[in-house]
Parts: sequence; C-alpha cells; structure tokens
Amino acid sequence: MKEEIYQIADQLRAIANAGLRWTENGYDKERYEHLLKASARLLAVLEHSTSEDIYAQYTENLAHFSPVLCVEAVVLREEKILLIQRSDDRTWAMPGGLLEVGESPAQGAERELWEEAGLHGKATRLLALYDSHFWPARSRMQLCIAQFLIRADGDPQLHTDLENSLSSLSETLDVGFFAEDRLPVMHIGHDRRVPMTFQLIRDGVGHPFFDPSP
Repeated sequence: MKEEIYQIADQLRAIANAGLRWTENGYDKERYEHLLKASARLLAVLEHSTSEDIYAQYTENLAHFSPVLCVEAVVLREEKILLIQRSDDRTWAMPGGLLEVGESPAQGAERELWEEAGLHGKATRLLALYDSHFWPARSRMQLCIAQFLIRADGDPQLHTDLENSLSSLSETLDVGFFAEDRLPVMHIGHDRRVPMTFQLIRDGVGHPFFDPSP
C-alpha cells in the first residue's frame, strides 16, 4: 500500500509539473499548483515531513514530469556476477546510477562501471529494461532501468585517486564476483534483478526483457 501511494504521488507530481511547464493559462496554472501541493501532502504523510518541505523540493525540480532513466552494468565471469558493496547501507548491488545529460545509455552503464568498480568495459548487449513499478527501488520516483551486458577485462578495484574518477571512496566499500547460489545481502531491487539477470543469461533469450503492459 505504501509503495502504491508513492506511485500515485509521483504521478500527480509529474502531471502537475508538465502542466506548469507548458500551460499559459493562469487558471490552469493554479489548478496544477493545487495538484502539486496535493502530491506533496501525500508524501509528507508517508515520510513524517511537512508538505511545505516536500513542496519546496518539488519546485526546485520542475523538470520532473517523466520517469527517470537509470543504467546498470552487468559483468559476468565464470558464471559469477560483479557486485559492489554500497557504503550507505553496506548491501550489495550491480554498478549503476542515473544517466547523465549528453551520454547514451550504453555510455552511462560503462561510466558507472568505471566509477563504482574501477573497471573499464564495453557494452555489448541490452539485457533488460525494468520499470520500478514492478521491480522495487528505494527512490520514490518512477525509474526506468536500462541494464547492459558489458565486456570488461582486468581486475575491478576501488578508486584511490579522486582525480581519476568522478566518484569517491565513500560510494563503494568493496567489489567482487559472486555465484548465483552465493549472493551476499542485496540492495533493494537488486535482490530481484540479479537472480533475473542470471535467468536471462541462462535462457539465452535473443531480445531484451521488458515489463509487459499490466
């Protein structure tokens, strides 16, 4: 129920932001402002915050009227998958993050692999496109996650020279390869997508997986 309310609030926020971006009618602007504040009140209840604080966050990012695109890097060796240990909650995850403006999704996955695992690679295949409505994520916004299979040589390593990386040591505590039956404690969402990744590779499906229409 809580996740569904998050989704409803995010949908209201997206509709309101799109309306505020494109309408020139003053009456419509007031209605969209009212809708945005209603979304903020919903989130304030869920997060034990104030609607004023949530609304302030909203108005700092009026560009958000579409799902956010994320990318994820899949590196496999000897039937093991590359995972990084996150510093925020010490759980494990595939390297990934938000796509940056100006780069393609494949480039973004390659960049995240380098920043979080210290490994250069080349995207060779789009494995899946996940919707956070069906694959839970910690973000309260709807995410679309493009997952790429990446060919990478060499050994992963944590960055020690911040001049050579946009990421910092605080983002990744450890990195390693794990077998399907020896997975560590996984981060939310990754606990489901990693087993799905093994299944997609094992089944040898020739086209990317995507979530069907409900």
